Amino acid sequence: MKKIIILAAVFVMALSTTAMAKKLIVACDTNFPPFEFKDPATGTHTGFDVELWDAVAKEIGVEYQLQPMDFNGIIPGLQSGQLDVGIAGMTIKPERAKVVDFSDGYYTAGLLILVNSDNKDVADVAGLKGKVVATKLGTTSVDFVKANVKTKETKLFPNNDAMFMELMSGGADAVIFDSPVVSDFVRKAGQGKVKIVGPVYQGQPYGMGFPKGSALVPRVNKALSTLRENGTYRNLYVKWFGTEPK
Repeated sequence: MKKIIILAAVFVMALSTTAMAKKLIVACDTNFPPFEFKDPATGTHTGFDVELWDAVAKEIGVEYQLQPMDFNGIIPGLQSGQLDVGIAGMTIKPERAKVVDFSDGYYTAGLLILVNSDNKDVADVAGLKGKVVATKLGTTSVDFVKANVKTKETKLFPNNDAMFMELMSGGADAVIFDSPVVSDFVRKAGQGKVKIVGPVYQGQPYGMGFPKGSALVPRVNKALSTLRENGTYRNLYVKWFGTEPK
């Protein structure tokens, strides 16, 4: 009986060790610059989220496989246990926190309104009444539009490129989306073609997502704290956003 108990204990320890040593599946958005996007020069995904997670993974000593995917598939993937981590500019919302666990916030964003550079009709959210607004499927911007804007039509797109193209091609009067992504588009692909109007709306923190009850959460929170203290977080923030962390 003692031998059986010892063998059983060894077996359980072996399973635990295997579980801890497995390569984590970490989801990120396919196109959410400057947080995650495919570098055309290398064909690999990079960005603030990608490099921040890499620093966290090294800090806690885990191996991982990056899994780019549509944003609206990440939370279901965490719920089903197919994913171990999701880092994709996910706003920590109460309804999401009911089905997945979140790390501490690592970035605070808001929503911005983007219009074509020659638009003189829209100055803020009130000016969107009766207009066609484009945004991204499954994001907090959809909730904001439903709660605050009586649009003529709200067009939902699976990725950033599509909603920005809809605006510039005249298929929408405005885009409402996360401030860092909108600002990045204005500085780069949309320079001189689009402009931001109005203030930042609904500032909320981004968090890394995990399956409910994941043992990774406290380890990741400790790593994030360490990265802030040792300057790694600050260096990544400046690299990707061009400003000091707030």
